[in-house]
Amino acid sequence: MKALVLAGGKGTRLRPFTYSMAKQLVPVANTPVLTHCLENIRSIGVREVAVVVGGGEVEIQSVIGDGADLGLEITYLVQDSPLGLAHCVRIAADFLGDDDFVMYLGDNVVADGIGEAAERFRAQRPDAQVLVAKVDDPRQYGVVEVDHDGRVHLLAEKPLHPRSDLAIVGVYFFTAAVHEAVADLRPSHRGELEITDALQWLVNRGRVVTASDYPGYWRDIGSADGLLDCNRVLLQRVTAAVRGRVDSTSTVRGEVVVEEGAVVTGSELVGPLVIGAGAVVNGSHLGPFTSVGPGCLIEDSTISDSILLDGAQVFGARELRRSLIGRWAKVGTGGGGAGRMLIGDHSLAQVIA
Repeated sequence: MKALVLAGGKGTRLRPFTYSMAKQLVPVANTPVLTHCLENIRSIGVREVAVVVGGGEVEIQSVIGDGADLGLEITYLVQDSPLGLAHCVRIAADFLGDDDFVMYLGDNVVADGIGEAAERFRAQRPDAQVLVAKVDDPRQYGVVEVDHDGRVHLLAEKPLHPRSDLAIVGVYFFTAAVHEAVADLRPSHRGELEITDALQWLVNRGRVVTASDYPGYWRDIGSADGLLDCNRVLLQRVTAAVRGRVDSTSTVRGEVVVEEGAVVTGSELVGPLVIGAGAVVNGSHLGPFTSVGPGCLIEDSTISDSILLDGAQVFGARELRRSLIGRWAKVGTGGGGAGRMLIGDHSLAQVIA
């Protein structure tokens, strides 16, 4: 089995952060979302991966490289325009050949892995298998209708009037049968080659398409709130490890990770919490549910339920919460409360109490 990871898309709902970085590289629990995806793929024994990239090609390659550090062999494919998920399958046809493959949307956090679904696909080997989960508003997703035995009989992409509350999670398993379907597609009203249309093509011709319920946590990172919620969930899975320096005047409670080279003085750390390599924390209360990126500087601040990206600096923020602070951004509040902030890369915010 091979893997096809889709890492294009502009991430407009995550602006201003995605003006300067690919959305798939936004960190959750101090690890890029794309890395979480690739680790899930490696866990099911797949080693050959094609990553489809768009405008963020150079940055993604600089972070992920050839995949060797993750135990993978990565090939990059460029999608010049966002022409749909099925178009990604089309441009990856030579790489995929006749092999089975898993297609994984690179902006999805599938926190509990895909091992069970992979085992089911390998054991039953339908022509296609989609992961599904019940959602409150199916209009935002690809939606499936299934028979009592889990066989799919109808699919729709972001329907205005959904006939089911089963949304497709961003993970699909395919045999080579999908290539015939993709080759026969025409663009939808959105101007894209829809993967749901390819699946419906298979269904209409009597091929076996099944739905596998995903019981774990799943969410895409398309919004700031989505990103923060994913951060909370993944932080709950960290195991305490203090590899940096925490002085004797500081206290540590719960699952706290302090990476190598980080320095914490006169502070209170409450897990789940991750402090990245080389960060400096002084006279502050951090956590719970906070990720502090590498090289951050935090002084005299209280921060919870937030994400600080690489090199961010925060001074005198007394109540910073549910916030996203971009790379190398600076936040100073003059000792007052800061509330919630969404600050892009290289920004400066000063709040006077």
